[in-house]
Amino acid sequence: MRFQVPQFIEVESKLFGPLTIKQFVYLAGGVGLIFLLYVFLPLFLAVLFGIPVLVFSLALAFYKVNNQPFVKVMENALNFFLSTRVYTWKKKPKPIKNEIKFQKPERRGGVYVPKLSRGRLEDLAWSLDIKERIR
Repeated sequence: MRFQVPQFIEVESKLFGPLTIKQFVYLAGGVGLIFLLYVFLPLFLAVLFGIPVLVFSLALAFYKVNNQPFVKVMENALNFFLSTRVYTWKKKPKPIKNEIKFQKPERRGGVYVPKLSRGRLEDLAWSLDIKERIR
């Protein structure tokens, strides 16, 4: 038995021309608020307060931050500022990575062979790999 698997499930359908339902609602709400400002305020104040409302409604409808809708960014920002946070600070020493440890060289068959720490050995192996790839 074969079943069809839905594809493109994350793409919202366009209902009002090139706009989705959410985009249409954000733009209609912005235009409605601008209309109310125009009716109840003098023209100068309506324009002064209407421009930020227009920019905000356009951002809600179309702007994306790091591939996230602006609505989601505003929701996360609001949750961040309204949530309680407790900051505790306890200083911890940072571990030193790949520190070079000098050890006494070993004597193998009359030849001195220096001991290498694991971090130094990895650094040398990595630098040799890079030089081989460049050539």
